[in-house]
Amino acid sequence: MTSYLKHFLGDKIQFPVLIIHYWASFSEMKELLSYTACRQLSQMLLAILFFHSSEYFLAIAFHGRSSVTLKSLLISEHYVLAMIFSFLEYAIEIVLFPELKERWVISDLGLALIVIGEIIRKMAIITAGQSFTHLIRVYHDEHHQLITHGIYRFIRHPGYCGFLIWSVGTQIMLCNPISTIAFAAVVWNFFAKRIPYEEYFLRQFFGAEYEEYAKQVVSGVPFVN
Repeated sequence: MTSYLKHFLGDKIQFPVLIIHYWASFSEMKELLSYTACRQLSQMLLAILFFHSSEYFLAIAFHGRSSVTLKSLLISEHYVLAMIFSFLEYAIEIVLFPELKERWVISDLGLALIVIGEIIRKMAIITAGQSFTHLIRVYHDEHHQLITHGIYRFIRHPGYCGFLIWSVGTQIMLCNPISTIAFAAVVWNFFAKRIPYEEYFLRQFFGAEYEEYAKQVVSGVPFVN
């Protein structure tokens, strides 16, 4: 089209041609950004919605509505701030570095990790049943049993393992390099402190039985024994 106009209008068409050229390029970029943003952000929102709603309904199923609070959704102030940061990073990078978000192999890997993390965590909840709680038990009750079958045969804390994989996977799926590192570090640090605290009470409740179990089965969180 541009060569056709140049043929009839000569050099006078140079500036309009440049405008047409850059406008076409900008339109293509907008279309690309629109597709990328819609796909990745919709996957992110669906992942968050499914994760938290399923946590809530499973908590109701095993513990009853009266025992379920907003904490059963696993939404805290720090969690909300982390998610806001990740969306801000995504918004900035897709405008300034759109090519960064086009790494679909990495994005699809993140999506796969989201699914894997969900499966591991939900298997943990369903297998443990009433023994699974979102808050650490500091007192033993009749419903609390040491679960060593199912996925607990391979991982001592599959719920934590699943959440770690899921949370990091969300940022890999968005191709957020800063948030990927930040989520991995923050979530790992949280569990590195929580697991020893929780296992202190598990040893109090189950004694030698838990000691033997802990020797044979990994925690599920890297570098946390």
